[in-house]
Amino acid sequence: MPVIKAPHLNHNPKYWAECFGTAPFLPTSRAEMDLLGWDSCDIIIISGDAYVDHPSFGAAIIGRLLESQGFRVGIIDQPNWQNTKDFKVLGEPNLYFGISSGNMDSMINRYTADLKLRHDDAYTPGNVGGKRPDRAVIVYAQKCREAFKNTPIVIGGIESSLRRIAQYDYWSDEVRRSILIDSGADILLYGNAERAIVDVSHMFSKGQTVEDMRYVRGTAVLLDAAPSEYTQLDSTRIDWPGKLDLINNPYDMGDKKHTPANEEEFIKQQEAELQAIKMVPAPLKKQAKLDHDELLCIRLPSYEKVKSDPILYAHASRILHQESNPHNAKPLIQKHGNKEIWINTPPIPLETEEMDSVFDLYYARVPHPKYDGQKIPAYDMIKTSINIMRGCFGGCTFCSITEHEGRVIQSRSQESVLKEIDDMKAKVPNFTGQISDLGGPTANMYHLNCKSQEIQSTCRRLSCVFPSICSNLKTDHSETTELYRKARAVPGIKNVAIASGLRYDLAVRDPEYVKELVTHHVGGYLKIAPEHSEERTLNMMMKPGMGTYHQFEKMFNKYSKAAGKKQYLIPYFIAAHPGCEDEDMMNLALWLKKNKFRLDQVQTFYPSPMSLATAMYYSGRNPLKRLSYKKENQITITKDISSRRVHKAYIRYHDEKSWDVLRANLRAMGRADLIGSGENCLVPAEERRHGNNRFNSKKTFGGTSGKSVSTTKPTHNRSVKKTNKSNKKRQVSIKKLVK
Repeated sequence: MPVIKAPHLNHNPKYWAECFGTAPFLPTSRAEMDLLGWDSCDIIIISGDAYVDHPSFGAAIIGRLLESQGFRVGIIDQPNWQNTKDFKVLGEPNLYFGISSGNMDSMINRYTADLKLRHDDAYTPGNVGGKRPDRAVIVYAQKCREAFKNTPIVIGGIESSLRRIAQYDYWSDEVRRSILIDSGADILLYGNAERAIVDVSHMFSKGQTVEDMRYVRGTAVLLDAAPSEYTQLDSTRIDWPGKLDLINNPYDMGDKKHTPANEEEFIKQQEAELQAIKMVPAPLKKQAKLDHDELLCIRLPSYEKVKSDPILYAHASRILHQESNPHNAKPLIQKHGNKEIWINTPPIPLETEEMDSVFDLYYARVPHPKYDGQKIPAYDMIKTSINIMRGCFGGCTFCSITEHEGRVIQSRSQESVLKEIDDMKAKVPNFTGQISDLGGPTANMYHLNCKSQEIQSTCRRLSCVFPSICSNLKTDHSETTELYRKARAVPGIKNVAIASGLRYDLAVRDPEYVKELVTHHVGGYLKIAPEHSEERTLNMMMKPGMGTYHQFEKMFNKYSKAAGKKQYLIPYFIAAHPGCEDEDMMNLALWLKKNKFRLDQVQTFYPSPMSLATAMYYSGRNPLKRLSYKKENQITITKDISSRRVHKAYIRYHDEKSWDVLRANLRAMGRADLIGSGENCLVPAEERRHGNNRFNSKKTFGGTSGKSVSTTKPTHNRSVKKTNKSNKKRQVSIKKLVK
């Protein structure tokens, strides 16, 4: 498979408006436009975030990039969506509106994993919640259409990116249509969309229409019919989920049709329908040949079908993830009613020189002056941090970074990073010489990629590090180590911290990197994310086993001691992940107690759109394996809020508020032996009253007096018999305690 090269990011001639030069801030009002001498904007970006002119904010990056291409770009930040007034503040753009919910998905920004309303928003001045609507991209697009009926609308950012096909929506507990349909936008850009936004903008400037843009990489468009020049491949012929006679036709749109009496009749009916839409029945063993067919697309089961059939939803998710390598992926097509969603192949990752050109643009590095010094927590957190790379090849099933940014790592040069440090020193108010982070989605994937571009161009692995680290993956951290050393040697820099997540299974491959990190870049605590202790759950997460964690822990302690520092690892864990059972959470709690961890911050699994774990959550199946309708292939899914809180309580086993629900759950599992004050107990026994004397479990549990009060064996046996009588009683008792 040949390695695909893209034209340079800056290959287009600059638009005529480049003569206006660089704005100190992209204008947010007519008055600012007047000061710049503009009569209109060519492109207007609408964002759910406050406008911070910093390269960690998507609106700033896209705005400055388009400005460098010669376009006049305005920003409307956090508009009032109750009417169209704010959407008209800059007038009608000459080319299009570009819409994003901001750096975060608006639903995740607004609701917790337990579906509770958040009252804060780190991307809003004053940390005030509610300044952006739910499903912000849809609402903003509809308001733009209401304000200017004929102006093209381009949607992008993480909220659009993760909803480009039919996707499970945790907040409404149903599968929703592609956001391209619900928003009424003209074109969707997914991923880090620099290439697509540059190409689309120049095409609009030349008078071209969305019809002319239907094949731009990294975009999705709405069509009346599939492109006639493409041959369609039935996705279920690549990966058929179960026996033919057990499922309905995945391309059936819900019309009443004759139900086939047997498998042979089903096959004939399906092949007739496939022939009608120019489909080829190609088996998986011919995949290598199919990779070279440039005019081949893959048809996913329709929106109507994945909405009604969770197994087909998991199948569609599995296929989408298999088609994520920009060098061998095929376009995807999915029917929504009488329309077709056409998803072009992923964008070619930026080369280092192109990444540098984006981050070397002018950024004021501060919030827009109109906020008059109001605190914006997200800015305060990243104002002295530097993004050195993008993408993640970890492929963790619960994370959507890979689905958004891709698996191919895109890194900046050391020179560009050091230049940004100098820029930071000059522009950040009251800079103290402290750099809060040199990182990205993963701190230590800087310049780590496949050793062979040819091998990478044919690879379909979902992860380069699971179930083991690929032998073709570069694991030498020398470029990262060298960057750290150069950064802390810059005059005026007192300390360089590493705050981004660390992939410790990679780090242990390079002891020199760990030594540099631990000696110079850890301020007492280092956060890492094992996510769980149990192999069953870790396999569902596509995370390494705890053996690697302990290996890293030994190295961390060794180099901390050598540096004369007392430093600690702070591990993060996820509760209620798909495939995780009560027993797994109990064993995790025992591991935490054994290792003397009492964690305050607990993350409950959040089914974000398009992740593989979300497909598990919705379907009850594991899309990492070939799917099946057989009941024995079901996996445990913790869905109801009370059960999710029980899983969360296990991670906070030390919290008195967790003890009642843990006692009930332990007894239900027949593990009442873990209730008491003994060394091996997980939670203390209940308080008891003897006359005026009161036994306080909180004071006794974990004490060092040597005295212990534990549940006796007969009591334990009685509790087991009672709890085994009825599983329903178990669930009711737990729910009552949680409530």
